[in-house]
Amino acid sequence: MMSQILPILIATLIAGTPLVYAALGELVTERSGVLNMGVEGMMVVGAVIAFITMQTTGELWLAVMTAMLAAMLLAFMFSVLVVSFRAHQVAVGLAMTIFGTSFGSFIGKSYVGMAIVMEPSTLSALASKIPLLGIVLGQLHPLVWLSWALFAGVWFFLYRTRYGLIVRAVGEAPSSAHAIGYPVVLIRYLCTLFGGAMAGVAGAYISIVYTSLWTEGLIAGRGWIAVALVVFATWRPGRCFLGAYLFGGATIAQLFAQSAGIGLPSELMSALPYLVTILVLVLISRNATLMRLNVPASLGQPFVAGG
Repeated sequence: MMSQILPILIATLIAGTPLVYAALGELVTERSGVLNMGVEGMMVVGAVIAFITMQTTGELWLAVMTAMLAAMLLAFMFSVLVVSFRAHQVAVGLAMTIFGTSFGSFIGKSYVGMAIVMEPSTLSALASKIPLLGIVLGQLHPLVWLSWALFAGVWFFLYRTRYGLIVRAVGEAPSSAHAIGYPVVLIRYLCTLFGGAMAGVAGAYISIVYTSLWTEGLIAGRGWIAVALVVFATWRPGRCFLGAYLFGGATIAQLFAQSAGIGLPSELMSALPYLVTILVLVLISRNATLMRLNVPASLGQPFVAGG
């Protein structure tokens, strides 16, 4: 029994990891009152920049860092438009996704079809020797472990630190936060940059670790799923974390079902993770009280000092 469950568990953790990064980054962004619909484009840019860096240098962590910086540059452009110039957040986010996707396709065109040969991780080899947990940890990349640390860090930051309380206050009542001296604009910039950085890491993970290749359409809507997961989680890190693995599990389930020869069209099986996400969102959105209690009151609304 364990020999059958373990591969599914490991595959679920691997598939859900990019969504953990992207969704937790977006959660922090939205907690500050900014709705970033450009996550998909930022993930695409992060994925292609990481792949090019890895092909050129062979340095994994340098590739992850460049992906973070590239996605943060897009997040900065987004912040200038929506925070400083108070442009419509949804429209600018969609424009960023279109730009990021097109830019990624353009600069990654000559790398389509190439693959990365990943060397076995020394850290994973060491982790495999840990009693009981080693059988799982040894088969996971360190970036998967870091996503767990990210979840713990985001939860602790938002609910156990003064700065997390300030971020939540800015998302709930920016005018009140400004009136007592908090730099609302700076806080929203920083939270959006953090969200962009995590989208970059998510993209890097997909192109370097998860698939080890670059091709157009590699992100396959995961950026949109990450935004949806924040709503699914009702802006709570723990639910966001579990939701990412729910999607990962649905992705793996359809792969195992196809390999088992279940007589359903492959297109329907491939759509299963997205159908699951939509179904969960519909069920969650029916509880209007739950949504009102958790959604940041100023989400998507521009801040005007003195307004």
